[in-house]
Amino acid sequence: MSELPPHDDSEQPGGAGAFDEIIAAETERDPDLAVIEAGSRTLRTRGGPPEGDIPARPADPEVDKALREVEAELATRWGETKLEPSVSRIAALMDVLGEPQRSYPSIHLTGTNGKTSTARMIEALLGAFDLRTGRYTSPHVQSVTERISLDGAPVSAERFIDTYNDIKAYVEMVDAQQEYRLSFFEVLTAMAYAAFADAPVDVAVVEVGMGGSWDATNVIDAGVAVVTPIDLDHTDRLGDTPGAIAAEKAGIVKRDATVVLAQQPVDAAQVLLKKAVDVDATVAREGLEFGVLARQVAVGGQLLTLRGLGGEYPDVYLPLHGAHQAQNAAVALAAVEAFFGVGAEHARTLDIDTVRKAFAAVASPGRLEVVRRSPTVVLDAAHNPAGARVTAEAISEAFQFSRLVGVVGASGDKNVRGLLEAFEPVFHEVVVTQNSSHRAMDADELAAVAVEVFGEDRVQVEPRLPDALEAAITLAEEEAEFAGAGVLVTGSVITVGEARLLLGKG
Repeated sequence: MSELPPHDDSEQPGGAGAFDEIIAAETERDPDLAVIEAGSRTLRTRGGPPEGDIPARPADPEVDKALREVEAELATRWGETKLEPSVSRIAALMDVLGEPQRSYPSIHLTGTNGKTSTARMIEALLGAFDLRTGRYTSPHVQSVTERISLDGAPVSAERFIDTYNDIKAYVEMVDAQQEYRLSFFEVLTAMAYAAFADAPVDVAVVEVGMGGSWDATNVIDAGVAVVTPIDLDHTDRLGDTPGAIAAEKAGIVKRDATVVLAQQPVDAAQVLLKKAVDVDATVAREGLEFGVLARQVAVGGQLLTLRGLGGEYPDVYLPLHGAHQAQNAAVALAAVEAFFGVGAEHARTLDIDTVRKAFAAVASPGRLEVVRRSPTVVLDAAHNPAGARVTAEAISEAFQFSRLVGVVGASGDKNVRGLLEAFEPVFHEVVVTQNSSHRAMDADELAAVAVEVFGEDRVQVEPRLPDALEAAITLAEEEAEFAGAGVLVTGSVITVGEARLLLGKG
């Protein structure tokens, strides 16, 4: 039940009718949710700085050498796919570092897809309102330094090296006391929290690595928790239903916090709302308290009308493609409104010009990013079926290619069949390849699955990514379709990062 004054849509531009439409479009709802929602509070009211690009290698040979030494030391630790589900190690490290993560407020994000883009939007909004931000996201596209950002740009290689050296002795101290050494991700998380405290930042925007409850980032007590759409991914570790996965992700929702929920499958929504009730968290839900009222394709992106917690925000230009990015924008706006107390402490919109300026400056490298023209080459880091479905829909809407050739390099631990099936309707041909990661699926194995999905005539195998890119561009140029053909490189963040370098970005 709301603790706020009764909601009166007549005071809002556009009235109740437009917002009723997004309520009607919400994910199928179970009547049992009403029982859970009756015990939860909901947010209803009456009523950035430009992104830094992905960094290249340091130009100074000495700095580059030092960064490579840090990267080599980090690589000796457990990778991000080898986990011992516990926060005991990172908590011990935070203790000896003096709890740096408690020196600033935080916004914490979890979910299956859309976390990084949403985090970047939140960061841009906060920065536009003159707050100094720290952002921690994963994985990186090209450089490990991307993961830690200050004021909207990745930290410099020098700062990354200094931060690692500052905490190295403490990391080794904790290593000696624990059954398992701190992992690669745990050390990077500690570096981010230390860098944010040292800056210092006004607010940290933190994306979980995997899950929630036992994720290394979950040593913060964020006042705002964000849950982007949940779908099936990492099922061997998180569970094989959206509800089971939501139970793990709900661990970031802390007592008396505000939780901003993107549209969710019914079983996931039940779990998340029950957690909100248990910890007396305030809830804001896409499709009820906030959402996308209208969107239209624009040059280089889309023009949005967003319904926030404080009211309506018309004519918001977002230079990203796809309905999913519009939804991410709505989630990001609600999260920032909640951070500023909109809906709980006051009932008014944020300054519309500032909001527009922030969204217009958002970038999300590797997310439907155009890196070449003639023919157009687009990169997208979709790596699971849910991500592939929204990418396929978005690229059809935004680009309208007469012929689209896919370049796919996936990780062996992903649902590659589901990913390929999602792209099958939009790819005329697919070139399967593999990236340089030890997790990469062998190109021939991937080809065998692709042939089952696409048929033999539509599949080409090029184990080396440079050869795959060349082959796809050649296919796109065939049959006099040069002007209307395109190439989409996808399947893995690593594949996208390596293609980005090969195509001259960063």
